[in-house]
Amino acid sequence: MPHIVLKMISGRPESLKRELAARLTQAAVDVLGVGEASISVAIEDVAQSDWTAQVYVPDIQEKAAQIYKKPGYDPFA
Repeated sequence: MPHIVLKMISGRPESLKRELAARLTQAAVDVLGVGEASISVAIEDVAQSDWTAQVYVPDIQEKAAQIYKKPGYDPFA
């Protein structure tokens, strides 16, 4: 039962969030071979000014071993 959590900079319209959730759901169905009913998707909006402290440090930097696609930026560079 995958639960997908996506964090992104706030400001994108709900229509894009719904489309992204639908595509992530379909990708999970296709790749994992699970039914759509077993998948949930959450989208968390984060203010750009809070990104480094609320997302980059705790979720990317401190959990580097769990990151399967690393970002191409470093806010400390």
